[in-house]
Amino acid sequence: MADERRNANEPAAEGEQQLGDLVRVRREKLKELVSRGKDPFEEVKFDRTSYTEEILKNFESMEGSTVRIAGRIMSKRDMGKASFADLSDRFGKIQLYVRVNELGEDVYAEFKKLDIGDIIGVEGEVFRTRRGEISIKLASFTLLTKSLLPLPEKFHGLKDTDLRYRQRYVDLIVNPEVKDAFEKRSRIITAIRSFLEERGYIEVETPVLSPIAGGAAARPFITYHNTLGITMYLRIATELHLKRLIVGGLEKVYEIGRIFRNEGMDVKHNPEFTTIELYEAYSDYHDMMDLTEAMIVHCAKTVLGTTTINYQGETVELGGGFERITMNDAIKKYTGVDFYSITSDAEAKAAVQSMGIEVDGDPSWGNLMNLAFEERVEDKLIQPTFIMDYPIEVSPLTKKKPGTNGKITERFELFVTGRELANAYSELNDPIDQRERLVRQAAMRASGDLEANMMDEDFLTALEYGMPPTGGMGMGIDRLVMLLTDSASIRDVLLFPTMKPTGQAAADAQPAFGETDAPAEAEEAAPAEPAVPEKIDFSNVVIEPLFEDMVDFETFSKSDFRAVKVLECEAVPKSKKLLQFKLDDGSGEPRTILSGIRAYYEPEELVGKTCIAIVNLPPRKMMGIESCGMLISAVHKEGEEEKLNLLMVDPHIPAGAKLY
Repeated sequence: MADERRNANEPAAEGEQQLGDLVRVRREKLKELVSRGKDPFEEVKFDRTSYTEEILKNFESMEGSTVRIAGRIMSKRDMGKASFADLSDRFGKIQLYVRVNELGEDVYAEFKKLDIGDIIGVEGEVFRTRRGEISIKLASFTLLTKSLLPLPEKFHGLKDTDLRYRQRYVDLIVNPEVKDAFEKRSRIITAIRSFLEERGYIEVETPVLSPIAGGAAARPFITYHNTLGITMYLRIATELHLKRLIVGGLEKVYEIGRIFRNEGMDVKHNPEFTTIELYEAYSDYHDMMDLTEAMIVHCAKTVLGTTTINYQGETVELGGGFERITMNDAIKKYTGVDFYSITSDAEAKAAVQSMGIEVDGDPSWGNLMNLAFEERVEDKLIQPTFIMDYPIEVSPLTKKKPGTNGKITERFELFVTGRELANAYSELNDPIDQRERLVRQAAMRASGDLEANMMDEDFLTALEYGMPPTGGMGMGIDRLVMLLTDSASIRDVLLFPTMKPTGQAAADAQPAFGETDAPAEAEEAAPAEPAVPEKIDFSNVVIEPLFEDMVDFETFSKSDFRAVKVLECEAVPKSKKLLQFKLDDGSGEPRTILSGIRAYYEPEELVGKTCIAIVNLPPRKMMGIESCGMLISAVHKEGEEEKLNLLMVDPHIPAGAKLY
């Protein structure tokens, strides 16, 4: 066993040259331990009697008692014949006090060789130091796992957001607030389950793979089932299967599950995310409003102990009764336009354009009403607000509202802090009406709208057996967790958010869908080729000629070029070109800059990067958003194709550093 461990951990000669000094030292320590028969990976368990939080909270009753705890060393302070260390477990951190007189010369020397990041089990007495800090006086310790990679410097240095999301395991180790957010996420989901089960709902599971992607307007991920020989889709919603269960007589059902949508990525969107969908027979969308509000209040009280929360500097009151307002009245409130008084599509288009909103083609009255709401109202809804009565064009699965000539449906969406949190309907249960709407959706899909609903004949068959009047609601669990943990990005509440592969991971990406599998005999990996510097061919590159006219130095010197850190980046809705950046420019106030580079970059790959911007240009409005400055890009042509690269620099350059 010891020999196997030693061989497995000896890096190849070439690899060893690339290891940093700290890593090399740790590898040497491992080999030395193994050579003495003290393999730090052989321990199979450690019996704990206590946790850090328990000791800190109950010191008076535990003082003087002997405890056994285990965790990771987060810091060490050597003071000669005595040492201090901080040990972290799931619940917190506690100080260890280690003396040569207690352990003996040899064992104390072993302790001093431990590295930050090592996992140990300790036994010792609970006491308080002369400085008043609750600690454990060590009587013995066991090295349970040797950490071969050093933690970020000073164990709080992992701030690069891109690296934090890619190496969540390190993020959880060194940033305690991250662990707290995910603890709260778990408790929020538990609170939702208990809330619904107390009201008679049953939790069910429906297929993730389906021959039809339905229940939402979204582009699906496509896969292939070899045995059945059919194309299948990862689900974009759980709605249609849950409604089948209502038909079958399960009158109150819900599912908390993963949803997959092949769409853009930004601070609010990830390709896979978690929702809850619930359905209750003999109820309508007013009942769903009552239930949704009560559930959110229950989660806030259970997990946070309050209904008054802070989200990104905004105080949000969840306990004061959510506002309820129709979409039309909300548009009137913020723009003065009354869509109910507009009688034609052309008049509606003119009204929307008068708001300064770009309109492509000739959308219908309902689509234009929804566009006006999204562009001029949505971001103003900071306090919890139910927006009711959506146009039928954007609600293909919703029951029509009586007295509206079939133009309006009984649907609501809940908005908090300018973001949609929940979506709900009085569910359409007329199979003839539903068929007509899905036929229209299928026609839109056939004409190129990849987000339109597919025809689901089995679902229509279920409706023909009869579905009772039903209220249904869907909510993004991730967005609720963001709200209740004051998290700015969805990636902050997903343990492993989707990231673009880099380095070797990108090179090892699997073949695209439709490509044949490699033959079995080729599965054994060939020896790795030595790394060769990338050769870049500029032979077919065309660049813009250099300016021949001189620019006077005084004018040029007034441009303020600064290093900026990308805090957030997202695609601007309704724009095919623009990305919206939230930047740290060193001033302490975030700066917004819009850049027309959407065709060249996915927003998520730019978060955490250090770029260069001119920061003293006059503000300029684009798509209703004020852009304060300009990011610098390099543009060239390869043949007839224009290429663009955003100018990115060494991340060691601090935000606000001025370029000379």
